[in-house]
Amino acid sequence: MLVLIPQDMHNFIAYVIDLPEDIEEIQAALGVEAIGSWAIYEGAKEPDPLSEDDCIDQQFRQFAENVQQFPPGSAFSAKAREAMLACVNNFKKKACDDKLMHLMQAEYRLFKLVERQICLPEVRRLFKDIDDFLKTAATLMNRRKSRAGRSMENHVEYLLNDAKIPFDMRPAIDGEPDIIIPSKQAYDDPKFPTNKLFMVGVKTTCKDRWRQVTQEAPRIEWKHLLTIQEGVSAKQLTQMHQHKVTLVVPQKLHGRYPEVKGIHLLDVEGFLATVRKRLA
Repeated sequence: MLVLIPQDMHNFIAYVIDLPEDIEEIQAALGVEAIGSWAIYEGAKEPDPLSEDDCIDQQFRQFAENVQQFPPGSAFSAKAREAMLACVNNFKKKACDDKLMHLMQAEYRLFKLVERQICLPEVRRLFKDIDDFLKTAATLMNRRKSRAGRSMENHVEYLLNDAKIPFDMRPAIDGEPDIIIPSKQAYDDPKFPTNKLFMVGVKTTCKDRWRQVTQEAPRIEWKHLLTIQEGVSAKQLTQMHQHKVTLVVPQKLHGRYPEVKGIHLLDVEGFLATVRKRLA
């Protein structure tokens, strides 16, 4: 038996095996049979690396398999970030606008996976009447809505920490704002320059909720509202500007907002750059 082992495209190591027992042993060891005149052995290949999507799906399924009841929102957010960092190439280097959108989408995907696992028996059961069905549906919808708002706050908190910007989440300040930069202590200090204070409202939608922001942290004249709302009307954008509310919207959503003369949308990166400049 002639055994050829390729070293490259043009060079081989050759062995001649003449004893029948040696020929049988090498075929058994390699798991081949030289039926007819030849056989080929391919060495074990490295498994193909998981795609980003498959990697995320694998991490999420492992998480979902170990839960028997809904985890707190912070657990969903933390797992979404963990999966993004582990599976998405150079996630840390992406722009903050992209990070926020990816994190929000990933967490909702994880939430739906857990929701399906926990709630499917409840959804498939025989409902006693229409009221029973509506009550169950309302519970599911309310859970989804409350999760979305807190999810966004969690991911904005992560982005601010990652950007090394000082802040306080949900401080005890008039109007109960979502975020005060640099701190509640600075806000409460009458000697601290007001141009270095930022109030940030974090709302998944702003169409009907932006007015709430105008009542928060009254010491700060211009408020910032960070949202992933997919567009508002020119009239609403003008009203927000007149009430001194500046919208912060991820860059990829800017094209869904109308262009209004004299009104400038900030993206997340632009907002963080503005904060760094004023705090410097």
